[in-house]
Amino acid sequence: MDVFDELLRGVRGKGAVFGRSVLWPPWSLRFTDGAYLTLILPLRGAGWIVPEAGEPRRVQLGEAAIVRGPAPFSFTDDPANASGTGPAPGVREVRWGEERPDAAEGDDELSGPTVLLAAAYDVRAQVPQRLLRALPPVLVVPDEPDCEPLHAYLEGQIGGGRPGHQIVLDRLLDWLLVCTLRDWFDRPEAQPPGWYGALGDEVAGPALRAIHEDPAHPWTTAELAARAGVSRTTLAKRFTEQVGDGPVAYLTDWRMTLAADLLSRTELTVAAVARRVGYADAFGFSAAFKRLRGASPSAYRREAAAAPGPDRAVPAG
Repeated sequence: MDVFDELLRGVRGKGAVFGRSVLWPPWSLRFTDGAYLTLILPLRGAGWIVPEAGEPRRVQLGEAAIVRGPAPFSFTDDPANASGTGPAPGVREVRWGEERPDAAEGDDELSGPTVLLAAAYDVRAQVPQRLLRALPPVLVVPDEPDCEPLHAYLEGQIGGGRPGHQIVLDRLLDWLLVCTLRDWFDRPEAQPPGWYGALGDEVAGPALRAIHEDPAHPWTTAELAARAGVSRTTLAKRFTEQVGDGPVAYLTDWRMTLAADLLSRTELTVAAVARRVGYADAFGFSAAFKRLRGASPSAYRREAAAAPGPDRAVPAG
C-alpha cells in the first residue's frame, strides 16, 4: 500500500469552496475559520499570504500554495493591507460554511485583475495529521505539467451553474492538493518525513508497505525481514536509519494512530478498537495506548468528545 495515499485518503474539501473571488485592489482576505489545511490557487493575478507569524509569501499565477493551520492568515494584494490581529477596514473575513464573501455584484464574468480559488480541508483525524506535521506553515510550489490543464477547467466551472458543479470543484481541488503536496516533497527545500523516503528503499520499503497493508497482523522483525529478503539485523538497521524508529516501534505507533481515529467512532467499544489494531485484549491495548498517547483510550475518547465546535481537533499524541 502507498503510505502517502493512505495518509491523504480521508482528506476532502469541505464543500465551501471560496470560488468566485474576483478581487480589485486594494483587497485583503482574512481566513479565520481554523482550517488545518487551506489550498490557495490564483487563477488570475497574484497575492501575498501573510501568516500570523513568519514572513509574507507571494503566490502568483502558475503557483499553488498550502497554508497549515489552524492559525488565521491573510491573502492580500499588499502585505501592508493585511491585519495581523483582527478585522480592519477593507479586510473581509473568510469563514468556511458561511455565505461566501464573493465578488461584488456585477463581477460574475470574473473580469477582475485577480481571481482566487481556495479550499479548506478538515484534517482532524490523526492519520493525515502525521503528514501535516511534516509541512511548513506556508509552502508554495509551481504547477507541474500533469496539473496545468486544471486551471482553465476550474475557471470555467466557477459560477457555471451546471448540476453538480460544486462537487466537481471540490474533487478537482482535492486532486490539486495531492499534486501540490507530492511536488512539494520532491523539492530540495522540503524536509519530508523519514517514511516518505523509505518507501523507495529496497529494504525498508517492503517492510513499511507490509505494515500498512495489514497493521493488525502480529508482525515480527523476522517476518518483516523475510518480506524484504534480508536478515533481521539488516532490516532493523536499515529501517531505523530510514524511518527513525525500528520496525516494531513504528508498527506500534502506527497502530495507536489508527486507534486514535477509531476511538472517535462511538459505536466501537475499546475492546473492538483493540482488535482492529491487532490486540487480542483491551488491557494490553490500553497500556500501549496510554504509554504512547499519555491517556487511556476511554479518557482520550472523552476528551475528544468534549472538545468544542464542529471542527474540533482530536487531541494530539
